[in-house]
Parts: sequence; C-alpha cells; structure tokens
Amino acid sequence: MRVDGRQLTVSNLDKVLFPDVSFTKAQVIEYYVRIAPVLLPHLSGRPVTFTRWPDGVEGPAFFEKNTARHAPDWVRRVTIPSPGSSAGRETLDMVLLETVADLAWAANLAALELHVPQWQIGSKLQPALPDLLVLDLDPGPNAGLRECCVVADRLRERLVDDGLDPVVKTSGSKGMQVYAPIRVTDRDHPSRYARRLAQELAAATPDEVVWRMEKVLRPGKVLVDWSQNNPAKTTVAPYSLRARPDATVSTPIGWDEVEAVLRGADPGSLRFRTEQVLERVEEYGDLFDLAGAVRAPLPPASPV
Repeated sequence: MRVDGRQLTVSNLDKVLFPDVSFTKAQVIEYYVRIAPVLLPHLSGRPVTFTRWPDGVEGPAFFEKNTARHAPDWVRRVTIPSPGSSAGRETLDMVLLETVADLAWAANLAALELHVPQWQIGSKLQPALPDLLVLDLDPGPNAGLRECCVVADRLRERLVDDGLDPVVKTSGSKGMQVYAPIRVTDRDHPSRYARRLAQELAAATPDEVVWRMEKVLRPGKVLVDWSQNNPAKTTVAPYSLRARPDATVSTPIGWDEVEAVLRGADPGSLRFRTEQVLERVEEYGDLFDLAGAVRAPLPPASPV
C-alpha cells in the first residue's frame, strides 16, 4: 500500500487482533492513519516503545525498544543510552514516529500500544530534560474510574495552585493520567515533586489514596503512581490503542467530563473505542493540547 508518499508492504490484514469485537489488523492500521494528525504531535521527538501482539490480544505479547532493526530506511531512528531496565545493552536503537507512514508501518507490526517517555531527543540527539510531568492514577480492587476522577480533580487543584496547566486522559484501561507541561533544570526533579505530591494526597485522604506500590495497601484506593516520571520509564501515548478485549483507546478528556462523573454521570462514559475517539477529535479537536498549555517551571518539592 502507499501511505503519505511511501510504499509500504503490509500483511495479514484480515487477522483478527481483538476477537471480542472482531477488530482486524486492517482496522488497526486504518485507525492509526486516521488519528495521525492529533497523535503525531504527542510522539514528536520521543523514542517510541512498542507493545506488540502479533497473534492478537489473546496471544503472547512483548515490549520492544530496540525497534530500529525492523524499520524501513525512511523511518527516523536514534541511538540512546540504555536505561537500567535493558540489562546487557549499553545503547538502544529506537525509532521516532513522525509521519503517517511511520504509524502505518508500526501498526503492521501489530504494535498495538505506543509508549513514550516524558522527555524528547535534544539537539545533540541525546535525551533532553523532562518536559512533562505525569501522575498515573491506577485504581485498586473495588475502585474504578469514579474514584480516579475524585483524585484527578484534587490533583488538578493542586497543580493549578502550583502554577501548572494540567490536562487529563483515560489510560484506555481502568485508570487515568494527569499531565502538565513543565520546565526543569534537573532530570530527577519531576520524580521528587510527584512523589511528594502523592504522599501529601495519601496523608490527607488515606482511605482513598495510596502512594506506595504494595498491592496489599490498594483495595478500594487509587494509587498515585509518581514513579512514571523516572526518565527510564514510559507511559502510553494519548490516542494509543490499548490491548484490551474491546479495543479501547487512551483518550484525552475535558475537565468538565471529570466533573460530570463527580456529579453522578456514569464513569463508563469515559471508556472510548476508536470510532468514538475519531468522532470526538472531529468535534472537539485535541483535548490534550499541550502546545496550547502553559509550560511553567516545576516548583521545588517540599521537604518530606
């Protein structure tokens, strides 16, 4: 097939990757091609980690960072120092997805999920300082999106008080993520700030929020996962598919939609599939418009 001026070989287009909803590889490729105008700005300059499901979401999967070896010569690649999670390698050859054709190539690999770090590649082709803060809200047993909305709203108030301009999206699974564009001079500053913020929320409402990872602490509560700000970690990109049975999408939402759930709206209304996401973009544009948000200095983390 020809995509955005590039000739691309695709295969197994009829393979069903999401059996519960009969969603095929052809539909995965089509979704990523159609969502490209709003997805690509959020991938720009960020090395992409793939989560690949070659036999569909009911089969085995694997994370893939060292993706450049698969790539056509027209896909931009970058060599970066290997994070601690990639033992045995000093560097990784990763790809930057910058065009519609790049997305179609990745989708053809059954890279259903696209994960990116909170930093971009700098002018010297090495990781720059983080430019995003992320707080990943992960509900434990007997908690869900409604409880996440409560915590997200509290985080929004605190971040605004600190001079930041937060945006929010669903994870596409059971949780949510609150982001804010930031400026820092220390790459570990976002982790310190996020950890302290999570600790403060947990101390104020210990029956609702937990900041530590132990599963025994989490029933009925929302984990504010501050650790995603570690420069070695990645988070699912806005508009990425998730490898869930019903082919849901990590979807930007408005703060008014969070408030609606707090007023009693069905939290299930915040689970979106591909056609719904495309319709929302057509109607609202990019609700995760980081380019239009204020990029403020990240305040110091208060003493623990």
